[in-house]
Amino acid sequence: MFGRFFTWAVDSETKGELDLLKKVLLFKGLSKQVLRKLLVDLYRKGYEAGETIFSEGENGQAVYILLDGSVTIVKATPSGNKVLARLGPGSYFGELALIDQSPRFATALAEEKTDLLIMYKSYFDDLLTGNKSVSSRILLNLVESLSRYIMINRRLEGEGLAEEKPASGDSAKDAS
Repeated sequence: MFGRFFTWAVDSETKGELDLLKKVLLFKGLSKQVLRKLLVDLYRKGYEAGETIFSEGENGQAVYILLDGSVTIVKATPSGNKVLARLGPGSYFGELALIDQSPRFATALAEEKTDLLIMYKSYFDDLLTGNKSVSSRILLNLVESLSRYIMINRRLEGEGLAEEKPASGDSAKDAS
């Protein structure tokens, strides 16, 4: 009896996370089977409220997918910390680490108890050689994200607000 209940509970949680991954723009176009594999393969980590996920200046090594909770992306400025983005479940950040391991532009902080799925660059590099259809889909989605960032930045520059960044979004390029 407990075994059946436990199986049902696990399946329900997995289904909820799978439904969330379907909405993550970085994974747009991937099959349910691939998303299920990502849920199994990718590293999971929980953070407590106020805990630092990564700090500005650290080398980027992974992209983070928010399963539960919320994250704030903060940039240190001469006048104090400036909030660049507030992210919720289904958002991702730090994706430029999949391209290079340049220093992070900003700091990512857990606003509350937060659960993340983490794709390290080494895992993505293995995808590039082992599963070209999945890696090319993710790369295309990444390019679309970067294109959106460029358009937002151009619009802000046109409005004289280049220093202002969007308050929230599906990802936070500045944290990469």
